Amino acid sequence: MFLNMFSNRLWSCSRALTNPVMAISLAPNRFFNSTPVLMAEPLKKKKKMDPQIIKQREERRKKKIEKQIRRLEKNARQLKPIDELEVPFTLIDEKKERQRPATLLNPETLEERVLLQKEWARYKGKQKLANYQLIDQVMQAQSKALDELKLESEELYEAAIQPDPLLLPFKNRVLVSTPPIANYDSPDGEYIDVSKKWE
Repeated sequence: MFLNMFSNRLWSCSRALTNPVMAISLAPNRFFNSTPVLMAEPLKKKKKMDPQIIKQREERRKKKIEKQIRRLEKNARQLKPIDELEVPFTLIDEKKERQRPATLLNPETLEERVLLQKEWARYKGKQKLANYQLIDQVMQAQSKALDELKLESEELYEAAIQPDPLLLPFKNRVLVSTPPIANYDSPDGEYIDVSKKWE
């Protein structure tokens, strides 16, 4: 056993000598200890600079940032023009001709419109309730018929609850590939960027 331990230590020492990056050693209590990987260089000496030059650089940097801030504040209120939202000058010139005076409705007309809207809302509510009741009746009748069919025959019940694909016939032919166009000169991928840029 002592010989085996000794040979293990020799082997780990020989590995440590051949591998300059990391060494592994066995402590007396047989735990593995590894040394950290050391691949550092000595620090370069800092060049001593004149404090006046450092101060000038800081001042220049500060002035540059202040100039950018002023430019942004100056252009903050200017909105980028959007071509689609520009109103044609002809419409601007005809604005007074196109303006219609606001029509003032008398109270009787306003009251008539309010009553008409209320009556329409009541009608639509009754129609919706009737539709819900009809759907409930149909579903109850269907479930009752299926229960009776299940009591009569299990095979017919299983066949009845299967979905019918022919109930709503739908056919759709889709081309999965297009034939090649004869004598087609394909573009080489170059294009001219015509998008507008605002500074």
